[in-house]
Amino acid sequence: MDVPPRDREPRPAARKPGKVTSVRDLRASDADRERVVAVLGEAVADGRLTPDEHADRVSRAYAARTLGELTGLTGDLGPEESQPILVDDRPVSVLFGRTRRDGRWVVPVRLPLLALFGTVELDLREAVLQRRHIVVESMVLGGRIRLLVPEGVRVDVTGRTILTARDLRDRPVTDGPTIEVGGTMIFGSIRAQAPRRTLRARVRGRLGRKR
Repeated sequence: MDVPPRDREPRPAARKPGKVTSVRDLRASDADRERVVAVLGEAVADGRLTPDEHADRVSRAYAARTLGELTGLTGDLGPEESQPILVDDRPVSVLFGRTRRDGRWVVPVRLPLLALFGTVELDLREAVLQRRHIVVESMVLGGRIRLLVPEGVRVDVTGRTILTARDLRDRPVTDGPTIEVGGTMIFGSIRAQAPRRTLRARVRGRLGRKR
């Protein structure tokens, strides 16, 4: 009977298709590519890119498959807050001030948040939720959390709160994505709001319910 050699190293486990190991590995959409191409167009118009550089980056943008590939095309064209796509998964923190994340950004599965006598604003209307259940691991002392969520996204506060005000108006009761705010909040406040619906949308909703 043949005995396999013992010094042979085991083969690494096969990577499952579609498994995401990093926020940079998330697939890019056509809208994401167009955002980057628009920034490249502005850069060549004001001289930050040469025509050849612009053509090369535009070609790479349309060929990009992941968000990480797209962010590398505009990183040297402006500060972080002006980037068309943000894949920064570092903790959000503020001390005696205000900080905001908005636009097209990737929300990691667990987002650490620290607010010490300051305000953190998270605009999720154009954000990419890495999963349907996102946990904001908060530590708030005399600070404020402000969430702006699209319709269909539920916000639940499950963390320990001490003398902390809550304002979760317009919270939808659906089986859609959930933002869970955990951690500890002391002498603070948390407010979550969905965008205001237009008069036309409200009228359509009422007519739909009467049918």
